Amino acid sequence: MAIKTKDIFRFKQFSVKHNRCAHKVGTDGVLLGAWTDVDQANRILDIGTGSGVIALMMAQRSSLQTHIDAIDISEEDCKQARENVADSPWPHKIRVEHSSFQQFESDRYDLIVSNPPFFIDSAKPPAEERTRARHTESLPPEELLTHAKRLLSPKGRLCVILPATEGQSIIALAENQGWHCTRLCEFRARMNKPIERLLFQLELSNQEIHKETLILYEYDEVWTTNYKNLTRDFYLKF
Repeated sequence: MAIKTKDIFRFKQFSVKHNRCAHKVGTDGVLLGAWTDVDQANRILDIGTGSGVIALMMAQRSSLQTHIDAIDISEEDCKQARENVADSPWPHKIRVEHSSFQQFESDRYDLIVSNPPFFIDSAKPPAEERTRARHTESLPPEELLTHAKRLLSPKGRLCVILPATEGQSIIALAENQGWHCTRLCEFRARMNKPIERLLFQLELSNQEIHKETLILYEYDEVWTTNYKNLTRDFYLKF
């Protein structure tokens, strides 16, 4: 896997420092960065970039001409994301901006990605920055969908990862607002475990949905072939 210390993740082509970020590097971000379809995505927006890990994964996977904007409401996260981008092979492809999604203005995007705050009803952690990174008050689902529609091109895609319950809720909400779920991945730690995460792609044009299941562990702590194939361009162990 990536080499992880307290302050840094080392991937094959880049490293991510996250010691000053409210939203730390984790499995969710890596999953979304590896799973998202970047085909024909010349302009990409990463909402709530945190350390910048998803933006950097998009940069690694996309064409040389692709431009990526990465935004976050935390000024400290933006500072660290800028440092990670500057130290990466793609400083020319990524621009980090301190902004909420609701106030962000730009030309339209082919792809918007987000690993958003998701603990809708849970007790809040004490640190304010951690709270903003993990709760939906700063970006309610309705506003995520509204502003994604505002900033997406007509054939653009919105790709999100959420826990299963929250994911099902936002997909239903999106369909009521004219979106269509065109890709859906159910992620489980093990085959006999409940669904832990949903990765889904929303579009404004009606297309047939593609469904898949992704299992992390085959047995014990051994990763499945599908998970290794998805992440092999990033994790150092392959």
